[in-house]
Amino acid sequence: MLTATRREWNELYVFFTLLAQGELALGDADGKRSGKVLPVAMVSRQEHDGPRQYVVKKDEIRVKGEHMDECFPREDFAFVADLLLKALSQCHEQEVEAPAGVEEFLDALRIYDMEARTDDRTDFYITFCDEAFPRMGFRIYSRLCGMDLLLDGGRTSNLKFEQTGARFSQPTVSKINFTDQPDNVADVGRRMMYIESLGGMLKYSDVADKIFRSNLSLIDLNFGRVLGEMVRVLYLDNVSRVAELTDIIESRNPLKIKEELIRRHAYYRHKVKEFLLALALGMRPAKIYDGRESAVSGFVMVDAAGGLLAYTKMERQVFADFLFSHTRLEKGSPEKDKYGYLERENRLYYLKLNLKVGFVKK
Repeated sequence: MLTATRREWNELYVFFTLLAQGELALGDADGKRSGKVLPVAMVSRQEHDGPRQYVVKKDEIRVKGEHMDECFPREDFAFVADLLLKALSQCHEQEVEAPAGVEEFLDALRIYDMEARTDDRTDFYITFCDEAFPRMGFRIYSRLCGMDLLLDGGRTSNLKFEQTGARFSQPTVSKINFTDQPDNVADVGRRMMYIESLGGMLKYSDVADKIFRSNLSLIDLNFGRVLGEMVRVLYLDNVSRVAELTDIIESRNPLKIKEELIRRHAYYRHKVKEFLLALALGMRPAKIYDGRESAVSGFVMVDAAGGLLAYTKMERQVFADFLFSHTRLEKGSPEKDKYGYLERENRLYYLKLNLKVGFVKK
């Protein structure tokens, strides 16, 4: 019996649903249907034998590639998509068996890679019938499987805080850093509070990785300090939603800017949204970012019931507002991402905190 991961079946479910429906609904800032629906003319996907075009016709899908040119009934795609949705909904294991008939359908289509193998981070490209929307590359974010993070840069997305206010001896530092569970995220906040209880302070210093520091400078020369305060609140107060963290940042005003900029011009709010859009459309911590958008032009968001909504750079403000309301900071593995301990550097002590951005759970 053919088995695959939830992520692999999910990608095929979205792909087949798009072809069966022949349209894609656009979402609003609240994560609901906006009322706009774009007819789909063609979906392009990278297969094992090269790129293929799946052309949507009235009653059939024409599959064109280097080694095939065949037509299949659209209703078959709808039937198989429904089988996959039921399997994903009923089985909660990471490995899911193919429902009866699915393997034969994949063989007929000559689809052997469940996930498209691309170098540009897209899952597929969609050509719409509406000429106002150009051919776009999309990524899938789905609640039917483990949802990818918007930012998962590992140790390259660490932020550095200098330990000031008190001089600690080496035995004290060892006591602060002690843990019998190296990967315990709760120990990070405990260490931060312990440092404060001993008269120390953690003062934002810098972005640990120089490339990520430069990338963030395109948002704002001091944006690392803003993120540093947000991450500090995450670990000390356990506030994770980006919208709530931005409210706190506006009240604390870490950049000491004029109140008029905060209230009338929504300075912090605007910068955070630009950061989220940059992540969605190309920015990565370890790769030089020059502000140009990548091949990814939008997201297809899949809810727990299997409904599809799209967000694209063509509706930039809606996309930004959706990301702002539906993202959160997440706590990564201290051992894997190398953060959460006092470390000596140039006769000073620093503590690193890790920055990850994911989607809120519903």
